[in-house]
Amino acid sequence: MRTRSWTARARTAPAPAPVLLLVVTALALVAALVGPLGAEAQAAPAGRHDRWAPVAAATITPGVQMYTDGAQCTANFVFTDKRGRVYVGYAAHCAGLGEATDTSGCTTDTLPRGTTVKFARGGNLASNGTIVGRGRLAYSSWDTMARLGTTDADTCDYNDFALVKVQRRHVDRVNPTVPFFGGPTGLSRTGAPAGSPVYSYGQSSLRPTALLSPKYGFSLGGSGDWSWDVYTLTPGIPGDSGSGFLDADGAAFGTLSTVALAPLPLSNGVGDLASELDFARRHSGIPGLRLASGTEPFSALPLG
Repeated sequence: MRTRSWTARARTAPAPAPVLLLVVTALALVAALVGPLGAEAQAAPAGRHDRWAPVAAATITPGVQMYTDGAQCTANFVFTDKRGRVYVGYAAHCAGLGEATDTSGCTTDTLPRGTTVKFARGGNLASNGTIVGRGRLAYSSWDTMARLGTTDADTCDYNDFALVKVQRRHVDRVNPTVPFFGGPTGLSRTGAPAGSPVYSYGQSSLRPTALLSPKYGFSLGGSGDWSWDVYTLTPGIPGDSGSGFLDADGAAFGTLSTVALAPLPLSNGVGDLASELDFARRHSGIPGLRLASGTEPFSALPLG
C-alpha cells in the first residue's frame, strides 16, 4: 500500500541521498549530451488561439504560481478550445478542502467551478509576489468525479487535474512555452518508461531561489493507468503541485500530484496527462479541449 500526501500541503521533503543525486545528475547530463531517447509523442496543435505573447514578455506560462484561497500551486501547461479560449492547468487538489492525506478526489470536498484563481510571480504572494493575471476554475476532476459518482479507486486517487480559464483581458500575457526547457512538443501517449529522463519546472513559494525551479530526474515507471513515479533533483515540495512533466522528447506526459512517503520515499507521484485530459474531454463540457505546444523548441539544456 502506498503512503502519500498531496504536495500542496505536505511538509517540505528533505533532499535525496548523495548516491541518488549522482544518479539523477548523471542521467540529466547523458540526456543533455546525447539528445532525446525517442519516446513516442502525439503532436497537439495549438488550437485557434495563435497570438501568444513573446516568450520574453509573457507573464502567464507553464510554471507560473497559482493561488486559490491561500493554497499556492504551480501551472503545468496551457490549453485551448475550439472557440479560442485559453486555460491553464494545475492540480485539482489545489482547490481541495481536505487534509494532506485525503487523496481520494471522489470523497474530498473542493471549491466549486467559478472560483477565482490568481496567477503570480516573484515569490510568496503574501510578501513580495506580484499578481500578473486572474482566471476562474473552469474544470476540476475532483468536482466532476463527485458529481458523476465515480467509485473506481485508481481513478479517484490519481485523476488530479483542473483547468483555470484565463480572463480575456489577460490572454495577451500568455505563452505556452515551459520555462528553461522549452516545449512542450506535443502530448505523450506513452508516458515515461522506467529509467528514462524527465524534466519539470516548479515554482514553490517555499523555495529560496528560482535557480532550483528547473528539475531533472528519471522515471521509476508507471503505477497503473493513471500515474507515474519519478525521482527528481530536487523532489517536488509544497507549492510545486500541478507542475508539468516532460519526457525525453519534450512531450507533456504528466502533472505533479503527490509526495510518496512509502514504499518509494522522496519520490513524486505524477498523474498521466493523456488519461487526465481524455477524462476532461469527456466530462468538462469544454469543446475541442487540447494542449497548446510551446513556441520554443525543447532542449535538455537551458533555453538560449
